[in-house]
Parts: sequence; structure tokens; C-alpha cells
Amino acid sequence: MLHAGALVSIVIPTLEEAHGIEETIKRIPIEELKRMGLDIEVIVVDGGSMDGTREIAEKLSAKVVLEPRRGYGRAYKTGFSHARGAIIVTLDGDGSYPSELIPALIKFLVEKGFDFITTERMAERGSMGALRRLGNTWLSLTARALFKIDLRDSQSGMWVFRRDVLKYIMPNNDGMGFSEEIKIRAFLSVKSIEVPIPYRKRRGKSKLKPFKDGISNLIYLFILWFKLRSAGR
Repeated sequence: MLHAGALVSIVIPTLEEAHGIEETIKRIPIEELKRMGLDIEVIVVDGGSMDGTREIAEKLSAKVVLEPRRGYGRAYKTGFSHARGAIIVTLDGDGSYPSELIPALIKFLVEKGFDFITTERMAERGSMGALRRLGNTWLSLTARALFKIDLRDSQSGMWVFRRDVLKYIMPNNDGMGFSEEIKIRAFLSVKSIEVPIPYRKRRGKSKLKPFKDGISNLIYLFILWFKLRSAGR
């Protein structure tokens, strides 16, 4: 159980997310979390946005950390190093993930004794392009086949986990492969589960390059499989 006043850190990587960061932060049900006896810190790790993303986040009382080094995974590593909470929650800054479900996910994590929750996106019509959906399907199938884990959405970016398991699940990858690697390490190392969530169309322009990033992530799955197998995992 979490003690009264326990801190929850919500980490959000951003790059040119002025269209989505306000909605993302405003949807976080701060008052509901406080009624649960929790304190909250919102950490936005920004890659050098020039569109006002940082200013919007600061106006909404988020702690903004500038990370000039590129990479999705690099942003999260920096964010985790600044996070002080006993529980860490992750979100994208584009308004696509249901921030309003954070209290329910934390409650589920604590009451059921899980260490790590990842989410399976149940996409609303038009919220995910066909190429991206197909790529995610194949990457998830490959992850399940290689690592023998029950994972349906290897690329989802919303997770809820206990900070003290980071030493077991921290990925090596600094890029997009970070997302699949943290899930794989979690499912192999700590008590983990995947739960379905609604997923909305992103606000603003996507930085994802579906074909290039998909191929890179696929190759990394095999590299990670070889490394873990060599290490006896």
C-alpha cells in the first residue's frame, strides 16, 4: 500500500507539442489523486521545442526539464532521473492517452500488487493510421514470439510502475526502441500486466516515421533477444 502523502511522478516527453500538451496536463485529475492521499509532480522533458510547448507546460505548473540530446528513450531516462515519486506514470504530450485514468491505474497497481502496468490502445476510429497499426501488430507479434510474453501492444507509451523496479527494467535503448524494451524487461523481471485503454487521435503533427522507426524497432527486438539470451535471461 502507498502511505498518505506518497508522491506520484508523471513524466511526459515533448518536442513541438504545443497543440497537445495543455490538454494532456489538464486532463490529469489532480484533485482526485489528492483525495486518494497522493501528491503529484508533473515533469515535462522537452527536446528544445520552439512552438511554446515549454511555456504552456510551465504555465500549468509542470516542472520542465530541457534535454537537448535527441531520442525518445533519452528523454525518458532524463525524466526518470528527475522523478522523485514512489510511482511513475508516463504519457505522450499529444493528448492521445487518457490522463483521466491515472487514478484507476494506480489503484489497480497497488491493490493487485503489480510492479508494472502497460496499456493496450483500443484506438477510436481514425486515431491511428493503417500503416502504424499494421507495424504495431507485427512488432507485438514478434515480441510475443521471441520473448514468450503476453504483450499485445509493444509500442504503447502509457505505463504505471513502481519506481523501485527501474533497476531491473531500465532499457539500454535511447530511441524509439526504449518503449518495447522497458515492457519486455518488465514482463521478464517483475510482476507486470497489460490493460486496455481508449486511445485518441493525436493533437499536432506526429514525429513518428512509421516505416523507418518500425524497421528499426523490429531489428532491435532481435538484438535485444540475442543479448538477453546470451545473458541467460
